[in-house]
Amino acid sequence: MAFMPCFYVPKRINVAIMLFMACLLSYMMRVNLSINIIAMVEDTSSHENGTEVEVLPDYGPRYNWTQSDQALLLGAYFYGYMITSLPAGTLAEMLGARNVAGYSCLVAGILTALTPAAAAWDKYAVFAVRFLIGFLNGVVYPCCHSLVSKWSPPDEKGKFVASLMGGTFGTVITWPISGVIIENLGWDWAFYIVGIFVLVVVAIWFYLVADTPAQHNTISLKEREYIESSLGDTLSNKKKWPPYKELILSLPFWSLMMLHYGSMWGLFFLITATPKFLSEVLGFNLSSAGFLSSLPHVARLLCAFGFGAVADWIRRRGWLSVTRMRKAFCLPSHILPGIMLIILAYFGRDPYVCVAIMTISLGFNGAATASNLANSQDLAPNYAGTLYGIINCVGTTPGIFSPLIVAAFTKNENTIDQWHWVFIIGAAAYILPALFFWVFGSGKIQKWNEVKTTESREDIVNTKL
Repeated sequence: MAFMPCFYVPKRINVAIMLFMACLLSYMMRVNLSINIIAMVEDTSSHENGTEVEVLPDYGPRYNWTQSDQALLLGAYFYGYMITSLPAGTLAEMLGARNVAGYSCLVAGILTALTPAAAAWDKYAVFAVRFLIGFLNGVVYPCCHSLVSKWSPPDEKGKFVASLMGGTFGTVITWPISGVIIENLGWDWAFYIVGIFVLVVVAIWFYLVADTPAQHNTISLKEREYIESSLGDTLSNKKKWPPYKELILSLPFWSLMMLHYGSMWGLFFLITATPKFLSEVLGFNLSSAGFLSSLPHVARLLCAFGFGAVADWIRRRGWLSVTRMRKAFCLPSHILPGIMLIILAYFGRDPYVCVAIMTISLGFNGAATASNLANSQDLAPNYAGTLYGIINCVGTTPGIFSPLIVAAFTKNENTIDQWHWVFIIGAAAYILPALFFWVFGSGKIQKWNEVKTTESREDIVNTKL
């Protein structure tokens, strides 16, 4: 018998921590260019409108990239991300989520460290590198959802899904840390250090994570039996293609997709537009805007764990069915954030009031851990990665559309009046999908999750593996 230490840390906790770290890595590699590029390009602001502004010191080579070039480079990640997000869940289910996510992050980390060399070569080389980083990172979240479906007991689902908020924490820490690195070591080290950090975490990932409890080398028999018995016969050992036809015809799945799209619209809108709004409309200086921009994400991260714990508590008590619980949590995750944006549109005139409203709005959206982020686990545990891959592919498009909408409304003038309709559109993107989900959404396991009748009972996951 394997040696058991006196203090045994459940392996599912290690897996949850590594899920948090994988999402953190994904977002570090996603958002680091947003601040690094400020130091990488030639500063032309002092020549615009005949006014003199503070010029950023040189922290390394500067490149003559136009605003259009910069937009192209910043968007390259999302183009690649969308491509692999769609089939990522199926890849995880067929090849194993541990290896698919681990090796993708490994290569993406190496490419992140190579970004300065690509910049020295040509802007299109940077585009190619960023496209590939997004292409590789597109698999991370669907893989994580696949692992959650296999490692999380039902009454711990909320906390497991909340661990996927590592991406939010990655956003919060990357901008200020990159700023410090740039000012002290140069912008190229803001890429090198992130790349090195990714490689270290990936090594730990391969050591601690396994695709299933049955495949983990050091898990205790007691913990393994507990996880497998809690999941019952909802999971199959068979590797099989997802039932795409049934997905297309499933109203609960379409309800989930719309709900996730609304949540992602609010998230990506605040990621892409908040610094611009705070700096150019509300008049905060750049450093203050950077700090204040992170507050909504800190609120979302903290509330995500809080709402996830409450959802687990409700489920253990049996107070609500899963369907009613998912629909109930749409109130804080979608309806209240939408209402806050409406309030912002009509009453957001004081800068600090605006920041407070935006923070409250995204904070409430942390309840997504008990609504749209958890629902793919409810509908089809066998295909949780596939479902999330599809809805995440669609949910990525607001990262492209929301900046275009902001640009369209602020093309001629950039004041709070022009942002009025931007906030109204954001509110509609939150509220309307929640109303649709209230009517057609479900928390029940769908028939198309079931294994084929030709499979034997021995192929079902049970406590006697």
